[in-house]
Amino acid sequence: MIKNTINIIQKLNPADCFTLAMDEEIRQEGMPGSLCGFALELSNTPDIDELSVRIEEFITKFPLSTASLQQRGKQFYWCKRESSYQTFFHHPCPEQEDEELFHSNIIDNVINHLEARETIAPIEFHLITGNKKNVFLLRWIHPFCDARGADLILKYLCTESESERQLFDLPKTEALVNLQLKKYKWWQKISLFIKGKRYIEQLDQLQSIIHAPLDKAPEKLSMAVFRLNEEQTRTITALSRKHVGLTGTSLYYIGCFMRALNKIEPEKAGDAYCVPYAFNLRKQKSISPVLGNHVCALFAQAPRTILNNREQLFSHLKQQNMNVIRQKLDYAFLPIMWAASWLSLKKHGEHLRQSFKSKTERSSFWFSDTGIPDLSGHPFFKADITQLFHLCQVTSPPGLALLNCQYNKQLTLSYNYVEPLFNKKWIEKLHKQVVKELLEIPD
Repeated sequence: MIKNTINIIQKLNPADCFTLAMDEEIRQEGMPGSLCGFALELSNTPDIDELSVRIEEFITKFPLSTASLQQRGKQFYWCKRESSYQTFFHHPCPEQEDEELFHSNIIDNVINHLEARETIAPIEFHLITGNKKNVFLLRWIHPFCDARGADLILKYLCTESESERQLFDLPKTEALVNLQLKKYKWWQKISLFIKGKRYIEQLDQLQSIIHAPLDKAPEKLSMAVFRLNEEQTRTITALSRKHVGLTGTSLYYIGCFMRALNKIEPEKAGDAYCVPYAFNLRKQKSISPVLGNHVCALFAQAPRTILNNREQLFSHLKQQNMNVIRQKLDYAFLPIMWAASWLSLKKHGEHLRQSFKSKTERSSFWFSDTGIPDLSGHPFFKADITQLFHLCQVTSPPGLALLNCQYNKQLTLSYNYVEPLFNKKWIEKLHKQVVKELLEIPD
């Protein structure tokens, strides 16, 4: 027993197990697992030597970043590796090659790299350089951290002051999921569990609309990134506040995406769009970048019958979200996540993905809104960050994810899609409709 635990650094928390179950679901489809990416577009080639030193400093400060994910019994742990490995990769574009194509191919290879869960690096850093185009890509595996954690890792790297970097540290407390659960007595946890289960059963009364063809096997993840200008972004922000208020921005994007999908393929079978998104437990000013996932799953669901009426749709989504908060349904998922963390990955994944009623896919698409990343005003080793975008592997079905953020007062929409379930032409058609919905442009 001592031998079996001697190299353990940290046990996965319930939210890590939640993302690990999705990693397993993706791997079962022959894909690379729950790989995610955060890419910075740079004004010029950064100081590579300084960047390399900072990355080494980060790895030394946070040894979890070089750990191996291992199963011991029924549970999973981050464990020390017996040997070191490379985490920083520089990809210079050869003079004779097309830079756009070279960058695209490198990012494609990184996010589609297939490797065993036990040997894959929790996090890698890729610098792709050229005469006109430079990109720094942070690639992590989702049980390692969440999107906010990745944002903080990049902020750590960008922070020039050594004294300020010293403020970044490991959390002094246990996992936030467990801390939240400790606030409730045992009978309250049972009550929350039942409440959460009933809510999921209520969602499952309506069969989800799935646009991915069910007869095609996944081959690779692709992405398409689009940016709107400052004027368009201001307009969308104002419309979002009008329809869903200051705190419901994500609901505006989700609702517009639902309407766009329904308009380009209105014949798809199903009763409603059902979309998972994250409820973040982390404190806003937290600067502990490597601490696992501290999110809980929420759902936005809208029946097809109300999609044609914008006012009715946004009123429905807003009311649904208010009910979730008032009834503490966000926290009601915490005891469910804790209980599910003791299931096998196969059972955990099935319960997450499949409707209890129909045994079909619950999610119509995946969604993530990272807001305004905390990188403004930070130079990146003698280069400016001009733009950024996100990537994530996704199960198929639904095979489609919309990831969005704002940077430099511009809205970036990153469509991540699984080929051949979807293709570039279809995504471009979808994006045009999404923009019309976001800007409230009549058909």
